Amino acid sequence: MSDEHKQNQNNDESLYKAYMMKTKNDIHTSPSLSEEEQREIIRVGANTARNATVMISLAILLLMLPIMTLITYLYYGIGGKANTMIDVVGKAIYITEPNVSLEEMEIESEIGLFSMNVTFDTFKRIGSEDYLAEKVDVYFGLDKPKFPEKISFLEQLPPMGYGIDVVKDGQKMYHPDAMIPFNTIEAEDVLNNLPDGTVAEAYLSFSELMKPNEIEKALPKEMEVRWLAVDTGLEAKQLDKEGVPITPIGYPAQVDPTTWSPFDGDQTNEEVFLDILKLLERNEQTAEIVSKIKSLEIQDRRKYVENNGIHVYGAVVTGPVPELRKLEQVKVVRAINVGEVKLWNWK
Repeated sequence: MSDEHKQNQNNDESLYKAYMMKTKNDIHTSPSLSEEEQREIIRVGANTARNATVMISLAILLLMLPIMTLITYLYYGIGGKANTMIDVVGKAIYITEPNVSLEEMEIESEIGLFSMNVTFDTFKRIGSEDYLAEKVDVYFGLDKPKFPEKISFLEQLPPMGYGIDVVKDGQKMYHPDAMIPFNTIEAEDVLNNLPDGTVAEAYLSFSELMKPNEIEKALPKEMEVRWLAVDTGLEAKQLDKEGVPITPIGYPAQVDPTTWSPFDGDQTNEEVFLDILKLLERNEQTAEIVSKIKSLEIQDRRKYVENNGIHVYGAVVTGPVPELRKLEQVKVVRAINVGEVKLWNWK
């Protein structure tokens, strides 16, 4: 190897060593990060990653929300499920709540995420006027309803619960073979002590079963028969076959010419009543929840009515208080229970 080559190699090694020494010196002399600065860098990095994850998740949800909403609308729309639920809610009220009606055109439904809210008002006829009875909100989680939320405008609030004593106290009409749990003399005293310038509703219990067309003939003329309680084979004991308390079911006595009412005169009220029983039989659990009745026992009661015909054991009437007092002299009226009372409005 020539001396010149050796000289060049030595120069390269010297340069390399000088470079390495400078690098090591730079590393040792460069400013280092404090522990607090290192923590801040880690914190910023973690927050950035977290925010990125949140934004990605929100983006996914925003993309999924329209799809989930569309699925909900399809669920309630296909096969008319929403309309069926609304129909069950309205018609359950007609046959389980005496002298109560609703304007089906005013029923509002709002579809949420896998849910639907149905809201409406109910009314009671006292004298010649319909008074707001309750504002009702029924929540459906898919097809499963919750107990309705109600705001009552009645002076006589209905009892809550399903105990046998509560049910009996809440009932105001009784089968001829059932014991009446209140003092009938005291009940008549309530009617006798009301001012003459008032109108009221009265719940009548008959001493015998009657045909629907016999009711008005047996009662004083200056009053309106509003609702009929139907014998379905269970009212004498007031219990179903499992010993669960049952409440009266029936139907409006009058034809309602408004287009939204199921009792609009296209069929007889008796025929509509049986059609409603068939509808509620197919949706009995929903009907029990929305009407807050533990046992409707629709199938057995429907079969009994179809086999035995419609016989009435009680009725709700309304009119001027002086006219209602005449009911005390009607032999077929076993007991009178006063309901809501309003100032004179009779026409």
